[in-house]
Amino acid sequence: MSSLVSYEDSEESEDESLDKKDDGSSTSVQPVSQEHNKEFVVCNDSEVTPGPTSFPVQQYHGSIPESRSSLQHQPQPQSSTYWETQHCSGGNSREKDFRDNAADLPVTQKKIPPLPAHSCLLQSSGPNPAKRQPTVSGVRPYIPKRQRLATSVETVDPKYPEERLGENLTRECQILSDVSARVKPYLAQKPSAAGIPRRLTLSLGGHQGPVNMVQWCPLPHLSHLLLSASMDKTFKVWDGAESGRCLRVYTCHSGAVRDACWTPCGRRLLTGSFDNTAVITDVETGKRAVKLDNQFRVMCVAVHPSHPEVFLCGGYSSMVKAWDSRSCKVVKEYKAGIQQTLDILFLKGGVDFITSSDCVSRDSADRTLIAWDYQTTAKVSNQIYHERYTCPSLALHPLEESFVAQTNGDYMAVFSSQQPYRMNKRRRFEGHKVEGYAIQCDFSLDGSILASGSSTGSAHFYDYHNGRMLHTLQAHSQPCLCVAQHPVLPATVATCDWAGEIKVWH
Repeated sequence: MSSLVSYEDSEESEDESLDKKDDGSSTSVQPVSQEHNKEFVVCNDSEVTPGPTSFPVQQYHGSIPESRSSLQHQPQPQSSTYWETQHCSGGNSREKDFRDNAADLPVTQKKIPPLPAHSCLLQSSGPNPAKRQPTVSGVRPYIPKRQRLATSVETVDPKYPEERLGENLTRECQILSDVSARVKPYLAQKPSAAGIPRRLTLSLGGHQGPVNMVQWCPLPHLSHLLLSASMDKTFKVWDGAESGRCLRVYTCHSGAVRDACWTPCGRRLLTGSFDNTAVITDVETGKRAVKLDNQFRVMCVAVHPSHPEVFLCGGYSSMVKAWDSRSCKVVKEYKAGIQQTLDILFLKGGVDFITSSDCVSRDSADRTLIAWDYQTTAKVSNQIYHERYTCPSLALHPLEESFVAQTNGDYMAVFSSQQPYRMNKRRRFEGHKVEGYAIQCDFSLDGSILASGSSTGSAHFYDYHNGRMLHTLQAHSQPCLCVAQHPVLPATVATCDWAGEIKVWH
């Protein structure tokens, strides 16, 4: 191929001769060099549909004299519509160059299917979005991730991907209407004596972070429903009596879910999260009924036993807030000279409640456990626990006037729920390890057995009346954070650990 480069020191006659001689060839080479980054498309002239701003191909070429090349050099850069016309026009010089180049390419044995009429227009790389063709029918439009997260509630367990959406919707509507076949025989009977679980019945996996708590539904006919809250920003409802399936996943929080509980009606869930919010969620629909901003990380929540529409929130703040879910306003504030509230426990009737803080110092006897009057927001007693250990969790005895506090001294202490809330120094439950974890404890339905998790991964069961350890269950390899005893089924408990695993024992 002859060179088309001219030098400044060349003669003027040679420049003129080159310009005249290679007038057509130079203009034909320049567009080819600009099209190395474009896909080469060959179209039939009869099938080309011109763009909205271009003229028909035949009409455009008809207005150009035959002596001039269709690829004549232009002083301005050509638009994308112009190049589309040139690709699809089938000019003589372009066809010749294409045939010469195609002769050197290897011959393929497969038959190339004809391109659709609009394929040339789709190859346009013009930046103007107005020239883009409409989306193909049948393709779902893109939905932003923020919008999907705001309205999405996962309803299918990854273990059962074959279930269809229609079946899931029907199953979701039956979460609160179905009665477990395992629980149903015990509903008509008197509560039997509590027992000690010995064997594993279900292993529930699905959380991607530590599970902070598990709790059975308080309603007897729905007591097969198990609630779990995790640091993976979700909380779930499981069938903990029979199948072990995850019935619903709730993604209402943008931070770790630190605490959760059932409302007394059993139709709603109250959760507190590190995203500074407390949320009330409908169990069946998964929709948020109430979302309240506390302006601090929520560590614990508690529903008022006599007024279910009122609940308390505590966390990384020196105060505890009482919210009314009907008006979405703070109705009361309880202020104390502390940094963090670890747990909240309503006593019987809801007249008083106990808060636990992380304040430990030489003169911290008035701040570790505080008894509050709910109505007046006054401190009823602040001289309850005099030892230098924090209490990460509290539990109320179902029958007697007492409650227990889990301590970081690796034991549980017993207190009276009547003023002046004295500690029973002759009875304590020790043998498990806390070691800074938020280990929770729970009573059986008749109050005879007290269960606690342990940082060693085991679950411990104590006789409440004499403090003797009854059984140690090797439940998990990671710290066991919570043990929840079933309110109807005897000798049935649920445990959860720091690795995100939930197990049901019988």
